[in-house]
Amino acid sequence: MKTSASRIKTVGTIVAFIGILITPSGVKAQAAYQLGDNVISVAAGFGTSYGAFTYGKQTPAFSLQYERGLWQAGPGVISLGGYLGYKSYQYSGSYFGFTYSEKWNYTIFGVRGAWHLQEFDGTELQKWDLYGGAMLGYFNLNYTYTDNDPNVDYNDINYSNSVGLSGFLGARYFFTPKLAAQGEIGYGISYLNLGLAYKF
Repeated sequence: MKTSASRIKTVGTIVAFIGILITPSGVKAQAAYQLGDNVISVAAGFGTSYGAFTYGKQTPAFSLQYERGLWQAGPGVISLGGYLGYKSYQYSGSYFGFTYSEKWNYTIFGVRGAWHLQEFDGTELQKWDLYGGAMLGYFNLNYTYTDNDPNVDYNDINYSNSVGLSGFLGARYFFTPKLAAQGEIGYGISYLNLGLAYKF
């Protein structure tokens, strides 16, 4: 008669054997970000250099990104993609019986390149996508002013737009093979961006 301990050992051996049988042979662990991968992500931003007003109304900073892994470069992949960021502020006030309203719409259009680390100390990063890169962006500000005072004319107010280069560092954690939580710091529509990424 087998003891309980020997029965448990026998069951464990059978389970391990079945696991070996159903596991595909030659399967190699893969990094979370691969050559040819496409990733689209959306994020909300915190902290911005664009009109950091503490009054009036404002929208959160939103960003939309797309990238594709195009080149293998050492223990990583270089990606190229696009970026769209948006944030707005609005303020209304009154003086001597007249009312006025101001609105600032900030939009960034960018082209981004990044390097994604695939392994660290010889180990594939299967869940993590760690990356850093640079963006060439067009920074656009659309300002509007309305006033019911007939003696006030602000039609000649014009803010200059600019083109600039900025850097960023980011990390994604894939909690499914396709979906990841994403965090990024850098100079875009905001300093810190948190959101979700989808790989296809």
